[in-house]
Amino acid sequence: MIKTILGQVKQYKKATLLTPLFTALEVVMEVLLPFITAIIIDKGIEGGNIQAVYLYGGIMIVMAMFSLTFGVLAGKYAARASSGLACNLRESMYRKIQEYSFANIDKYSTAGLVTRMTTDVTNVQNAFQMVIRIAVRAPFMLISSMAMCFWIQPDLSFVFVAAIIFLAIVLILIMSTTIKVFEQVFKKYDGLNASVQENVSAIRVVKAYVREAYENEKFKKASDALYKLSVKAESILAFNGPVMMITVYGCIIALSWFGAQFVVDSKMTTGELTSMFSYIMGILMSLMMLSMIFVMVTMSLASCRRIVEVLEEEPMIKNKENPVMEVKNGDIDFNHVYFSYRDGSGDSTLKDIDLHIKSGETIGIIGGTGCGKSSFANLISRLYDVQKGSVLVGGLDVKEYDMEVLRNQVAVVLQKNVLFSGTILENLRWGNETATKEQCIEACRQACADEFVERFPKQYDTYIEQGGSNVSGGQKQRLCIARALLKQPKILILDDSTSAVDTATDAKIRKMFTKTIPGVTKLIIAQRISSVQDADRILVLEDGKVNAFDTHENLLENNKIYREIYDAQSKGSGDFDVQAG
Repeated sequence: MIKTILGQVKQYKKATLLTPLFTALEVVMEVLLPFITAIIIDKGIEGGNIQAVYLYGGIMIVMAMFSLTFGVLAGKYAARASSGLACNLRESMYRKIQEYSFANIDKYSTAGLVTRMTTDVTNVQNAFQMVIRIAVRAPFMLISSMAMCFWIQPDLSFVFVAAIIFLAIVLILIMSTTIKVFEQVFKKYDGLNASVQENVSAIRVVKAYVREAYENEKFKKASDALYKLSVKAESILAFNGPVMMITVYGCIIALSWFGAQFVVDSKMTTGELTSMFSYIMGILMSLMMLSMIFVMVTMSLASCRRIVEVLEEEPMIKNKENPVMEVKNGDIDFNHVYFSYRDGSGDSTLKDIDLHIKSGETIGIIGGTGCGKSSFANLISRLYDVQKGSVLVGGLDVKEYDMEVLRNQVAVVLQKNVLFSGTILENLRWGNETATKEQCIEACRQACADEFVERFPKQYDTYIEQGGSNVSGGQKQRLCIARALLKQPKILILDDSTSAVDTATDAKIRKMFTKTIPGVTKLIIAQRISSVQDADRILVLEDGKVNAFDTHENLLENNKIYREIYDAQSKGSGDFDVQAG
């Protein structure tokens, strides 16, 4: 786990190494200052030698300046190294998530991934900065100060040894208890973020149904759960402060008692006792810093595990060695395909799908909610892999292709249409980043989007708000279709992507496709029979199985389910699911 995290330091190795170097030099200067102070007291003040005071006072000033300079440099490089690590972690996690298949993404909630890339990375960043600076400074200061104490008066050093043993035992107990609590805390953060994300993204629905009070209560429960666990963790950590103070005051009292006797017995000088007080404070401050590090590391260990979990997650779908880099045509073959979203558990979403589609055909796909229509489409562009059987595109198993090549030739307009912040042109160029404005206009014409885009004052330079909130559902769908057409694919899949447009526009889009992209295999998933009745063939799915696969006319004559759907929609009820009775 630690190796994986440190592997993200990369180009910031120099800053990571310079931080402890300058920290060590800073400590050397600080450790020598009490020693010089003792000389000033013994040789200058008590010896009545003002020249010694000036000489060693000047040396102290120079050493203090060096200490300050080294401290500033250590802080600068520590900030650079820790911020760089955080930046690399976030970039690596983001790139890794881009490699995930849908099956990988299904394992994590969106809020959980956001928490890992924000809160968890920040925890690791803070801990790393403390480790490369404070975790170097504190032990070095501790060892150096103890060495000086042993050199000045070995008989008094047992006080420090006892304090260290006592603190170590207490810190281990605190750390072992709180780390389990912090793991639960970060899980609660996921729940809290999920509540916020869901509420903000669906704020129109919340207000439309006047559910603000319900959402407030749900958020309050998530917030209260996080509050209780945080209080529990911090309550345990609160013991750290009193224990440190007991140790500090105990050491001061012991040193004062025994040190005074040593001075009276002439076993040490006043200056040496004064320096011993400085060293003991240095030792105890080092111990306090170490306890702070333990707290931070305790918190960050849980974050480290969550980050590493994302970084070490292996994509379930990978390219094979030497993949095929060209899709020959738009032929689609399903050979006795079985598929389920949870591999090896639960019922199959698709069961024994065996059908063959020729390049250039227009295929309608219809079926009730949950029958497997979208799952069927997802397998063609290999967003998921089948559990049994095979899916072929262009005569080859989809597993043989380079995934980027395959997905560039299989354009999918998903059921949930997504537009990004930016102009209409910028959104269209997601389909082809090198597309000219003329090509974008032509794609919009084919998708019947030009008629509303050209009514906007800025036309294709119109800015689309986040999520496409300033365009209607039907407009969003047509822009997404145009975006897919710019890919110039061999297969075009429309997953219920004209549901928000009127039937006249729907028919116009389909007619346009017949004229402009006749050689492209088109799969039209729909709830309305009017959207698929002109297709070459229509696939009727029921409970994940092929119920029928034929022309509109033959299905009307020979398929009971299709006939019931047609009759129900012809009478105006309109929705496929009405036929359930």
